[in-house]
Amino acid sequence: MSESLSLRDRYIALIDEIVQTTLQGKISSVEMVYQKLLKDVAPGTGEVFEVALSDRLLVVGSQVDSEKDELKKAKASRSLRAIKTIQNQWQRWQEHNRATDAILSASKEITTAEDNQYLAAFLRVTDANRKHPLNLQQLQQLSKSLQQPTDNVETTLHITPLQELGNGISRGVASVQRLQDHLISWMYERKETIGFGAVPGENGPWATWAKQVLSAFPRDLLRTLAMEQSVIEFVQQQRNITLSDWVEMAMILQFLQRGLVNWFDQQAYNIQAGSKLSISTYLTFAVVWSQLANGFSDTAALYSNGCSQILLQTLRTFALRPYFPLYGGIFASFTGTYLRDALYYLDEPLSKVEGTQEKARILTLLGYSQRAMGQSRRSITFHEQAIKIARKESDRPCEIANLNHLSRTYVEEKNYSEAINYSQRALILSRQVGEKIGEANALVNLGYSEVMQAQQLQEIEPEIYEMAINYLQQGLKLSEQLGDVQSKALCFSSLGIAFLVIGEAQTAIKYLEDGFNTAQISGDLYLQGLNLANLAQANYNLQNLERAIYTGCLGTYLLNQIASLEWRKGAGLLLILQGQIGLEAFGNALQQNRPKIISVIGVDGYDHIPQLLEEYKESM
Repeated sequence: MSESLSLRDRYIALIDEIVQTTLQGKISSVEMVYQKLLKDVAPGTGEVFEVALSDRLLVVGSQVDSEKDELKKAKASRSLRAIKTIQNQWQRWQEHNRATDAILSASKEITTAEDNQYLAAFLRVTDANRKHPLNLQQLQQLSKSLQQPTDNVETTLHITPLQELGNGISRGVASVQRLQDHLISWMYERKETIGFGAVPGENGPWATWAKQVLSAFPRDLLRTLAMEQSVIEFVQQQRNITLSDWVEMAMILQFLQRGLVNWFDQQAYNIQAGSKLSISTYLTFAVVWSQLANGFSDTAALYSNGCSQILLQTLRTFALRPYFPLYGGIFASFTGTYLRDALYYLDEPLSKVEGTQEKARILTLLGYSQRAMGQSRRSITFHEQAIKIARKESDRPCEIANLNHLSRTYVEEKNYSEAINYSQRALILSRQVGEKIGEANALVNLGYSEVMQAQQLQEIEPEIYEMAINYLQQGLKLSEQLGDVQSKALCFSSLGIAFLVIGEAQTAIKYLEDGFNTAQISGDLYLQGLNLANLAQANYNLQNLERAIYTGCLGTYLLNQIASLEWRKGAGLLLILQGQIGLEAFGNALQQNRPKIISVIGVDGYDHIPQLLEEYKESM
């Protein structure tokens, strides 16, 4: 075929040649067609061939339909069968060449980018949200293509940005290969927990991974994370970070995140692993990427933008997961300094993104967490933004979830009429669209809001409370039918608080204990701490003082750990108890409960309780 023909014309000629050879009886098997395609269709040009094949299929098919002459019609029919054979073997060719095409396509997108856009192009082609993301072998081949020496005389004497990018990919592949056997080994070395929240040091995941990395920058970053030191300060102290260093670091962190999520997702029947650890993994790595972006912002805009790009890719993947927590926000394995900083670091990059379904869902998560931390006004702003985006994107479950969250937040503000309003809207919409989890939460929020409003108005008629508690019990029944652990935890907690409000402390204790146990399964630290704090109050009301001290200490510590202002209520009750029974008796009660307290929050947590009480006392 003449080289002067366009690529499309050459492929049309190739198709016609195969058809004619078939009609002449010179092609005896489909394998011969496949081998002809392998020989004459160049990798990376599949789209052009596909258009040519589609054109010939349309033309010949039309001939078969319109031809009146029987002999010509028969020939056209044989030609059409030959083209359909080519079409079948073309699908086989595509499977064979998909990997090659992916590498060529990625290489083309990177090499044709503007000089300062090579990194952004690389991050686009390696985005895990793509249908067929590149695997390690393909990345290694991509790195080789980028490291090819240039023909430009001016640049042969030094490494070009493309070559440096290729070198970073090669180093990243090598580091990932070393890490593969150590991805989850740290889980079997720790008895107390398998999440990220642990005492800083050598026993956690970051320290384990750091030991397998040879390059200084990514290794030192992992050590910084292991010690829970500031990532921002670490980055700001770095000098002369090369593009290769950054790319290797990015590949390592992305491999660790994806590998952990994949492993956790396969532990569906393991309460300790399951979806709550996948959620905490997404949150942890999202915060790390945001801190890296912040750290590079003053010294290297290229690297800062790259970190932000990966952060948004991570959030997008997370938001589309089926277990994305529309009704939860703070999980047991996501503790330490990461949690305290998460809201600030995730809020800033989201403000730069246009309204999307993913953004609405992340805003929902942030709004819930802001409420847990006592920032009700900020929480309302997040949820209102999320509702607007969710409506635009027709994401009804997300819209209903935010109506429910607004109801709960207005309860925190003691604006019970608005709380009832939003819960009623959530109930109506959830029933209209058949969103059962939203309906269960709406019933709970409606009942909870009405109990709190009745208390505020000093209503004494039992019928008012009976109706409100009936809504709560309906919500509990529905959440149990659905098997939704997060909703069930909220139902138990709300029922416990409702009975505590109306003076039935013994019944309240039953629901609050169920609420704490269920919140442990769901991994929601806020509900765990809230149930414990309310258990302390219920036990105090019944003069079960030792039990009040035990639950009060746990609740105060957990709520303080997640920066929730609710910890102060627990601390206040503990100081009242301390004053009533005396310092010595209080200390003895604390010592007697030491084994049980340590089993929940560890030795460090137990030792920190007196410090919290002193901190509260000084702030009074």
